Amino acid sequence: MPSSNNNNNNQRRSSSSDAKRTNRNDDNADVPPKKATGTGGFFHQVGESMRSIVQRVKESTSHTQSDGTDSSSSLENNNNNYRKYTVKELIQSLEREDDAAAPLPPALERRVRDFKFAQQKRKERQGVAKPWGIFGLYAHLSEIRADLEWAEDAAWRRQMHEPYLSWSDFEESRNKGNHNRPWFTYSVICICTIMLVVTFGVNDWKIEPMTVNPLIGPSAQTLLDCGARSTNLIVNENQWYRLFTPMVLHAGLVHYLINMAAMYYIGGAVEQSHGHGSAAVLFIVPAVGGNILSAICLPQYISVGASGGIFGLIGGCVADITLNWSLLFLKSTTDQKDRWRHMMVLFWLAFDIILNCVIGLTPYVDNFTHLGGFLYGLLCGLSTIEKLAVNFFGLSNSSSSSSSFQNTRNTIIRFLGLILSVMSIMITTGLLADSDGVTSPCHGCRYISCVPFPPGVDEKWWYCDDCDGVQADLFVDSNGSGLYTEIDLTCPDGTVTDIGIVDDGHYDRSSVRKALPEYCRQHCDSVFTDVN
Repeated sequence: MPSSNNNNNNQRRSSSSDAKRTNRNDDNADVPPKKATGTGGFFHQVGESMRSIVQRVKESTSHTQSDGTDSSSSLENNNNNYRKYTVKELIQSLEREDDAAAPLPPALERRVRDFKFAQQKRKERQGVAKPWGIFGLYAHLSEIRADLEWAEDAAWRRQMHEPYLSWSDFEESRNKGNHNRPWFTYSVICICTIMLVVTFGVNDWKIEPMTVNPLIGPSAQTLLDCGARSTNLIVNENQWYRLFTPMVLHAGLVHYLINMAAMYYIGGAVEQSHGHGSAAVLFIVPAVGGNILSAICLPQYISVGASGGIFGLIGGCVADITLNWSLLFLKSTTDQKDRWRHMMVLFWLAFDIILNCVIGLTPYVDNFTHLGGFLYGLLCGLSTIEKLAVNFFGLSNSSSSSSSFQNTRNTIIRFLGLILSVMSIMITTGLLADSDGVTSPCHGCRYISCVPFPPGVDEKWWYCDDCDGVQADLFVDSNGSGLYTEIDLTCPDGTVTDIGIVDDGHYDRSSVRKALPEYCRQHCDSVFTDVN
C-alpha cells in the first residue's frame, strides 16, 4: 500500500496495542464478534475524511481478502462465482431484514452485515430518528455516513487481523475532540450576536415601531450606518464591502433568532459532516452571490441578514441528498408506506424553504438573496461535497467502460458546479458595476421580496415603496418661533411637491424627517423610484 496508508496502519496498531489480536475469518457470523476496547481515541487521532476512506478501500479491494475471498476484480475472472451486481441489487441487499443468504460474493455479504450491525447499534443507543424537515433529514444522512465509517473500519481491521473498535468507543471518539466541533458555525453565530448588540447601541437602544421595522429592530438609517447593503452606495460610492457586511447583520430580534437557529442546526450538521472549509464555502460564496443578485434587482431597497449564506447551506444539503439518494433511504421500496414517507420528506423540505421565503417578504430582508444563495449553494455543493461511494462494498456499478464514463461524468459535474458559481459571480458583479445604482431592470421584482401588510387596510404595518428614502427642503416660520411651515418634498420619481405643514406643529428637524415617508405617500403621484 502507499505510504499514507502505512502511516494509518501504524496509527491504528498503536491505538490498539493493548487490545488482544483475534482472527476474523468467521464469515458465517451474523454480526461481528465481540470487539476490543481501549481504542476510543482512534478516530480523533487519525482524523480521516471520507475521501481517504474510499481511497483505502479501493486499494484494499485490489488484494486478496483476509477471509479467504477474492476481491471483486479477481472474482470477475471466475465465471462460475462472479456476475455483475447493480447498485439496485446492493440497495435491496442492504434493506433485507432477514438473514437469508443473498446472491452476493462472501466478502461483499460480510461488509453488508457490518453495515447493518452499525445501524443496529446506533439505533439501540440513539433510538429511531424521526426526521423533521431539512434538519432531521440531514441528520439522518450524517448517521448513514457514521454507519459507513464504522463498517469500513471493521472491514479494514478484519483484513489486517486487527481487533474491532467497539461502537461505543467509535461514537465517543466521533463526538469529542476540537476537530469535530463546528467552529465556523460558532464563529458566525458569535459575530452576528455581537453585531446585533452593536446595531441596537447605534440606535440608542431603542426599538422602532412596527410601521418602521416589524422584526423588532433598529431603523433603516442605523442598519445603513452599520453596513447594510445599499446598491447606490456600492456602485456610486465604491463601498463594495457592503456585499460582505450584510451577512452578519440582522433587521431585528425575530430575524436574528430564526436565522441563528437555522445556522446552528444546518450549519453545524454540514460542518461536522464535511469540515470547516466546505461549510465556509457553502456559506460565504452564496451569501455574497445572493447579495449581488439582490443589489441588481432591488437597488431601491436596503437589506441585511445571514439568510443568503443559510440558504447556501440548505442548497448544499439538497446537493448532498441528491448525490446520495440511493443510500439515504435504505428502507425504500415500492409499497405505499414508503412512498408516503418520501412525500413527507419532500413536503417538510419545501416547508422549510417556503417559511424562509415568507420572512423575505418583510422589510430589510429580500428573497433575491435567499433564492440566489440557494442556487449558489446547490452549485457549490455539487463541487465540494463528497459522494458516498458504493466502492466501500467492493462493488462496481457496471462494466469498466461504463464506469470510466461515469467517473468522467462525475468529474465534469463537480467542476461544472464550481465553474458556474465563479462565472455567475463575475458576470453579475460586472452588471452591478455598469448599473446606475438606482434603477431596477425589473420593476415588478419588488413584489417577490416585499408585500405590504396587512392587506385591505390604509394603516399598514409596513410598506414596500421608496418613500423611506425621500428628502425635502424645510422652511421655518419667519417670526422666529422655530415652527416649520412648509417643505419642498422630492418624490421617489424625482418630482418636487410643495407641502404645507404648519398645522402639524413641527418644531424639531428630526420630527419632520420621521414624517417625510407619510407625506410622500399622501402627496406624491408615484411612490416608486423606477416607473416603467
